[in-house]
Amino acid sequence: MAAPTKQGRNVHVPKVAQVKNKLPADVQITAEQLLREAKERQLEAVKPAPMQKITDPEELADFRLRKRKGYEDNIRKNRLQMTNWIKYAKWEESQNEFQRARSIYERALDEDSRCVPVWLKYAEMEMRHKQVNHARNIFDRCVTVLPRVNQFWYKFSYMEEMLGNVAGARQVFERWMEWEPDEQAWHSYIKLELRYKEVERARTIYERFVLVHPEIKNWIRYANFEEKHNFIGGARNVYERACDFFGDENMDERLYVAFAKFEERQKEHERARAIYKYALDRIPKDSAQELFKNYTFHEKKFGDKLSIEGVILSKRRFQYEEEVKANPENYDAWFDYLRLMESESNVESTREIYERAIANVPPSQEKRLWRRYIYLWINYALFEELEAKDIDRTRLVYKACVDLIPHRVFTFAKIWLWYAQFEIRQKNLPQARKILGMALGVCPKPKLFKGYIELELQLREFDRCRKLYDKFLEYLPANCMTWIKYSELENLLGDDERARAIFELAVSQTVLDMPELLWKAYIDFECGLEEWERARQLYERLLERTQHVKVWISFAQFEAMQTNIQQGRFVLHCVFYRTFSIIGRRLRTIYERADRSLKQLESKEQRVMLYESWKDFEEKHGTDETKQSIARKMPKRIKKRKKVTTEDGTDAGWEEYYDYIFPDDSGAAPNFKLLQMARMWKQQQQK
Repeated sequence: MAAPTKQGRNVHVPKVAQVKNKLPADVQITAEQLLREAKERQLEAVKPAPMQKITDPEELADFRLRKRKGYEDNIRKNRLQMTNWIKYAKWEESQNEFQRARSIYERALDEDSRCVPVWLKYAEMEMRHKQVNHARNIFDRCVTVLPRVNQFWYKFSYMEEMLGNVAGARQVFERWMEWEPDEQAWHSYIKLELRYKEVERARTIYERFVLVHPEIKNWIRYANFEEKHNFIGGARNVYERACDFFGDENMDERLYVAFAKFEERQKEHERARAIYKYALDRIPKDSAQELFKNYTFHEKKFGDKLSIEGVILSKRRFQYEEEVKANPENYDAWFDYLRLMESESNVESTREIYERAIANVPPSQEKRLWRRYIYLWINYALFEELEAKDIDRTRLVYKACVDLIPHRVFTFAKIWLWYAQFEIRQKNLPQARKILGMALGVCPKPKLFKGYIELELQLREFDRCRKLYDKFLEYLPANCMTWIKYSELENLLGDDERARAIFELAVSQTVLDMPELLWKAYIDFECGLEEWERARQLYERLLERTQHVKVWISFAQFEAMQTNIQQGRFVLHCVFYRTFSIIGRRLRTIYERADRSLKQLESKEQRVMLYESWKDFEEKHGTDETKQSIARKMPKRIKKRKKVTTEDGTDAGWEEYYDYIFPDDSGAAPNFKLLQMARMWKQQQQK
């Protein structure tokens, strides 16, 4: 298509091909594959250059002139490009022009005398053509210029050794050792001497080597060398010198492990055991793991039962020592450490660890920090009482513990109770009561009251129990369990009127923590005495306070229980049916009252629970009419949706929930009828 311009001429605009499918291809092709296929499909193969045959000396001279000119031009372009020099020299070598090749290498070295490849190629050329003196001179020059290049020294010594000049190779190594090279160079020198059975020379080299490179592994290698050549005394001497060389400040477990294993190989087990113990006493425990491990293996192989147990216990003891040193407030580590010490049956050592443990008082007066710490004192007191059999010291431990705890901030009832129980075991009852009384005076707690009351109950001191219950209720009148336990005590003693008075006083409290539990216990108490009318009055009083569905259901179950009792008492059918009819009407009256009450509260879930209980009763004891009546009252369960919004007011979608529609609910009846009609229409459409 032509597009008009300002001058009126038509200019052809090329069309741009539009891509119809921009999705990636099923089979991906890489650039490498494209190049390989292009190479395989070449129709015309490139012919190799023809081989030039030179048969005339003048033609050969001309060819050499051209090649030399090309190499010289390349060198002139970049004189620091050493590969051009090396290629030039190799070509001259191929033409057997050795003087020219040497001249080229010398010129290259004038440009860069520190180029390692040039020196190597130069020396290799001389060695290939067996120019030994030339090669020796080159190596002598290069190790003088670059003495830290190990490759020169290796090749120089290797050449001398291959020529059979062992003295020359030794001289090369001696020159090299003056520069104190790395460890591998020394090992190569030692291997050279060992290849020619020069053991004394090798030992002399080792003596110099461990002074130049004074490391643990090098001393161990020296000792292994002596042992390998059956110089047992020399090997032991090397180990002893190494221990003296490093001293106690720089001790390393590797040296002592190697020393002990050496003695073990020589069947000197007592020496090995002494080395292990010496090292364990001086090396830090966190750096002696391998030492402990090898010591354990040694004792398992060559020791008796006591020595094996001793090394295992010592290893664990050292581990625990490191843990408690790193974190003194790690009470779990102290517990493990103390259990280990108690297993050794060493009273003094265990007592010392206990004293160290309890000295780490928590840094803050927060009870959560003291919860584990207080058990250290309890275990300490039990250890003194049961293991050490020291009663006076046990009493001192308990006293020190109760003096240490900040009772005005918090306390631990268990320590007071354990203290009192200890005095009871010592048949010192007045002191135990004094301790518990002091605890209640300093820091009254429910657990202390319960423990004290339990103690007096076991002693059958019921008057003291009553006094303690009175004090407990004065301290915490809202605790329903205390009222219940108090009344149970009076009921156990046969004083029903006193128990009933306690219940009456309890339900009259304005604040209770679990009032439903208290009322249930009161009703069960009256039922246990078969005071049915009193129990029924209690239910009525409870319903005046709360209209919860569980109370109504419990009241109905109580009346149903009366039905069962009457069924068991009356044998004559006419009398039973007349009595059951009266109780059944009374029970239905309760359900109807509950229905009206819950309907006013508009609590649908509670009404459903009530109808379920009512339905179960009618199915067991009701007539067809009463069953149909409760069936008509049962609600319909439907699914609804409501809009959900987040805290900031944004829309979060819809949420489904279940709702109940009661037939006697006039406001919901039209909607329920509409839903029924919609369901019927949907069923017809599906047919």
